[in-house]
Amino acid sequence: MTRFEECLAEVLRHEGGYVDHPSDPGGATNMGITRKTLARWRRVSPWWQLPKEDVRTLKRTEAARIYRSLYWDRCRADLLAPGLDLAVFDFAVNSGPQRAIQYLQTLLGTRADGIVGPLTLTALRTEIRKKNVAELIRSLCQTRLNFLSRLRSFATFGRGWTRRVSTVQDRALAMAGAERQADITQDTNKGESIMNILSGYKTYIVAFAMLIAGLGQMLGVDLPGFNGQSAGQLMVEALAILFLRRGIKSDILSA
Repeated sequence: MTRFEECLAEVLRHEGGYVDHPSDPGGATNMGITRKTLARWRRVSPWWQLPKEDVRTLKRTEAARIYRSLYWDRCRADLLAPGLDLAVFDFAVNSGPQRAIQYLQTLLGTRADGIVGPLTLTALRTEIRKKNVAELIRSLCQTRLNFLSRLRSFATFGRGWTRRVSTVQDRALAMAGAERQADITQDTNKGESIMNILSGYKTYIVAFAMLIAGLGQMLGVDLPGFNGQSAGQLMVEALAILFLRRGIKSDILSA
């Protein structure tokens, strides 16, 4: 899955299906898409002209397009670090993209204008270099929970919101950790590949070193020998090693 699809799957786990709770200011909602949002997406004005039945019958494919356009792309989440993209995206879905971006910008110490531009991205890179991404994820989730706790509807939805933020934080931290582990594994594999290449040619390296040492002695250059061997011995043994290895390799390939 793409980063968007992976994060969307997590968001939809919390949003659930169709609900129309009287205490929910969003009114009729399906997969987290409110009636007003769906009307705006479908260019129905005024929004109450959109029947509630349209919200009830909303398909996942259309919901995904709405989430990508109005939330994911709005937050430029594809430019955020793995894990942080989920934390910002879910915050945007739950409380609006502008608020999610502004709270992130406040943590970064940049202007909280609700627009993810070059200044915000530069500040983000600087912050990540100073701290681990995990610290930024925790700070954003805690700030988000503090905001939710001040809402009047927290008495009704607070327990569910708290559980959601906690779960999203855990998932985001896991994503950040998995990405870091993938980088470490990739670096380790690269190192092993280089060592394997060098190991395959170490016989040639030794032989050429012996040749250089032997030639150096013959030309009067003071180079260290191998166990006190003379220039002639070094060159003969080096040539023998090279031809012997080549002969063995040819025998193996022709077998």
